[in-house]
Amino acid sequence: MAALNIAFESPDNARGAAPSRERAIDLVHLGKQTMGDKALEVEVLQMFARQARSCLQEFGSGDPKRVEAASHKLKGAASAVGAFRVADAAGALESSASDAACMAAVTASVIEAENFILKLSR
Repeated sequence: MAALNIAFESPDNARGAAPSRERAIDLVHLGKQTMGDKALEVEVLQMFARQARSCLQEFGSGDPKRVEAASHKLKGAASAVGAFRVADAAGALESSASDAACMAAVTASVIEAENFILKLSR
């Protein structure tokens, strides 16, 4: 009979919503950053997408110093909005600015985040 009680007990949701690193953008983190203001969330995500594109253009310069600076900028912006995959990839590129595999990983994660943002905007 104990198993029956366990199956029907309510889940422990006392901690509230949990951050998700499974999504391209952690909406719980973003919500905390914007204090739940949905209009601000949209504005912040649009600014992030523009900044991410700008950083990708800097990567195209081929100059290791510019790539390192753009990677650092992108890492901070991504961390602020909850785009943790982008932040992790940008951090790896910041450490090795001439690594083509790291640059490809950043580009792929930015595209994934942009697609996620576009889906949210529909």
